[in-house]
Amino acid sequence: MRSQLDQGLGRLLHAMEKPAGRSLYVALAVLVVAAAALFLVFGGRGAPGDASPEAGFARDMATHHAQAVAMSFTIRDKSESGEIKNLAFDIINTQANQRGMFLGWLEQWELTQSTDLRPMRWMSGGHGHTQVSASASAETMPGMASAQELAELEKLTGVEAEVLFLQLMIRHHQGGVEMAEGLLKLSDRTEVVRMARKIVDGQQAEIVLMTDLLARRGASLSS
Repeated sequence: MRSQLDQGLGRLLHAMEKPAGRSLYVALAVLVVAAAALFLVFGGRGAPGDASPEAGFARDMATHHAQAVAMSFTIRDKSESGEIKNLAFDIINTQANQRGMFLGWLEQWELTQSTDLRPMRWMSGGHGHTQVSASASAETMPGMASAQELAELEKLTGVEAEVLFLQLMIRHHQGGVEMAEGLLKLSDRTEVVRMARKIVDGQQAEIVLMTDLLARRGASLSS
């Protein structure tokens, strides 16, 4: 692409040496130079690599969001509270849409959705491939609920189910905020940074709401 731009500029500069039509060629040359600059600034950035913070964030956050959506579906079908149902609906819609964007980025970057990199390796600054150890799983991501906690949520009903959902989701959101803030320290890629900031702002607001909902049920995060 750069060689083509160079050749085009060369032809224009050669033509500019002729008196006739010089002003037209000058104008065209300016436009070509401006287009080249815009390409190099905005369109010339390569896609993130497989071990990049952006790719790791997209993969891990897609998994993280998937669990939040699943828990929200569970409580939506169990709770009689309009507030809880509305909260669950908002989480389902927001995080399902964001998850679609993460997976879309990976496809756009020509990267796989799964990898042999250990979850959260990107956040510690590691950039090499490492086989996933036997102890590494999605639960190693901050805030993720364990299989036992998810099974308990499935069993409970009524207020008890609402309390456990809120406790798990507050912790889950805190982990999501931690991951998004970690990305902000490692990346300057516009679309990824914008998404990370949106996650931080949105999930912190929902943490405040869920903490209030817990208090109204006579519970706290640690109970």
